[in-house]
Parts: sequence; C-alpha cells; structure tokens
Amino acid sequence: MIDFCSIPLTFRHHREADGLTKEMLSRVSLLHVELLDHGGGSGTGSTAAKALLVAAGVGLVTATGYGVYRLLKYRAAQRPPTEWRRVGEVSDLWIYPIKSCGAVRVSNFQCSPIGPQVGLLRDRIFMVVKSADGTFITGRSHPTLVLVQPSFDARYELMTLSAPGMLDITVNVRQLLAAQPGAASVWDQPVSAVDCGEEAARWLSRFLLSEDFGLRLVLYPHDQPTRPVREKNRIHALLTARDSGALHDATSYMLVSEASVADVNSRLDKPVPALQFRANILVKGPTAFEEDDWTWIRIGETVYRNVKPCTRCLFTNVDPETGVSSPEQEPLTTLRKYRLKPGLGASPVVGMQMGIRTLGSIALGEPVYVG
Repeated sequence: MIDFCSIPLTFRHHREADGLTKEMLSRVSLLHVELLDHGGGSGTGSTAAKALLVAAGVGLVTATGYGVYRLLKYRAAQRPPTEWRRVGEVSDLWIYPIKSCGAVRVSNFQCSPIGPQVGLLRDRIFMVVKSADGTFITGRSHPTLVLVQPSFDARYELMTLSAPGMLDITVNVRQLLAAQPGAASVWDQPVSAVDCGEEAARWLSRFLLSEDFGLRLVLYPHDQPTRPVREKNRIHALLTARDSGALHDATSYMLVSEASVADVNSRLDKPVPALQFRANILVKGPTAFEEDDWTWIRIGETVYRNVKPCTRCLFTNVDPETGVSSPEQEPLTTLRKYRLKPGLGASPVVGMQMGIRTLGSIALGEPVYVG
C-alpha cells in the first residue's frame, strides 16, 4: 500500500491535489443524488444506493490518489539529482557542422540548446539538399559525404570545405546568418534554411554527383530547436521537442564510451574507429555499454538527461577515412547479433542520445559524473 502522506508536496502540488480532490467530491455528490433518485427512498433501495456510493467513493479516492502519485513521481524524475558518482572522463570531442560530413575535433565546446558550438562552428547546422525539392541527403545514400571535410578560421566565422580531387572553397557563415531564410526538409519535417549560394552548390554537385547541378548547401539559422519530436521517436517518453537540435536526426548531443567501441571491435575482423559512431562526446572509464543505464549526466557545469538509446543505421557501416560502406555491412551485422533492444526493431544500440538540461561548457579531460 502506498503512503501518499509520505510524499513531499510543494505548494503548487498541494493546489493541484486539492483541485483533484474537489473534482472527486463533486463527482461523488452527483453520484449520490443520482443514486438517491433511483433508490426512491425505500429501505432496500437506500441501502443499495449507499453501498454503491461507498464503493464509487473508494474507487474515486484510489484513482485520484494514484494520479497524484504519478504526477509527483514524474516531476521528481525531471529534477537533476543532488548526488553524483564519477564514472570517467572526456577523452574526445567532435562537432559535425554539416550533416553526414566530416567531423571537426575540438578541445572544448559550449553546450547550446541546438548542440555543441565553438563560435559559429555548430553541430549539424548545415546540410546538403536536393535542388529539386529541398529534401536532405545523408551518408546512408551518399557515403562519400563523409569525405567533405569542413574547417574553420581562428574566429570561427569562415568555413572552408575540402574533398579529394577538389579545390577548397570558403563559406562565410557570419554573412549567411544575416540572409533571409527559405525552406527545406529533414525527415519530412519542414525547417528554415538559408541557401549557401551557387559556388557551394556547384562544388558539392561536382564532387558527389559528377554534375554541375543537383545539390545545394543550406544553413539552419536559429539558436533554438524548431521541430517537434519525429513520430518514430515518440515511444521515448523523455524525449521532447527541446531536444531536437538544429538538423539532427533525434537529439542535439550523443555520447559513447571507449569501452563500448572496444567491445564492438573485439567481435569484428576489421576494427572501426570511434569516429565511425559519430558521437559528440567520447568517454573513457566506464565499462562497455554502461552508458545504456545512465539517467543523468554531468560534465563541468553542464547537465544532460539520457532521453533515448542511440539506434544505429546503415551509415554506421561507412568508413570515415575512405567514404566506403562496408560490403559485409559491418559493424551493423555484428551489432544486430547482440545489441538489439526491445521495441526498437532491427536497429541495434551503441551510445546514448541526450537532451541538455543545464547550459555550460565541457572540455577534454573533464570528469564525467552520473546520477
């Protein structure tokens, strides 16, 4: 039996509980009148009515009490813990300015509502789209995207793009942010997008399609998430629209441990680098897949919530150094043998996706705590 009196209530919770109680009593009163009307005042009818009234009242009290308990339990789960346990330290940090393209390794980054950032170097704020309809492409269908390597100037305002066999080009990010946005689409969700111009469009089309046209580069211009949770991800109760990032698949932050990557590699004929899992944060110290069960994570001043497991797709098979997808479909084939989770179908899990709850910054070597 649950002792509801032992659950601490804030003033607002008291008011909500009082409101529920008043509603319950009102329903009981209405039921009482209806039962007396039907009972006709006779002894038998009155007794039956009273019995039904007592039963209904007990049921309503139980239901209301359980509702209050669930409400308080949910709200308690949304509050960061007061005690933390150290589990390791940050061993690598990456930002992927263009969705599905190369990573920029950094020694620290600020944690913004839309993802990691250093100045105007921000995570997944660019993406490559089809000229015809503005829908995005990824490394799933175009694995050589990973060979497009962005780099930034010292002020993090100019982005230079490099790729095998191509002359470098420069994109002025600061200037683009002042332009009028148009529209594009990511996972069938409309987003604001600033077109990055003809030079970038022609460069990408030539490298990826061997054509002078067909693709364009666009920029997400906002400082806050604007998309709702994708329908396929709504099974994850803790995942909210504020976690959707800029142009991310699911959330604005992803973490994996060195031990998890090592465990996968111990089962492969050809090991893969940690970068192939495209995390933002790599942690050393925890045991393999220990991060599956973390609830709250704190690094420096930044607090994150584990909102969903990171499910893996065909892009996981793409070698970040060659841009070639594994003919043996590895490591995905091996992962499906031992890293499937209930309710997630044929998508195995490596790492976790996080929503940010307290803004701050993180750096290489910083301790990682969980609660």
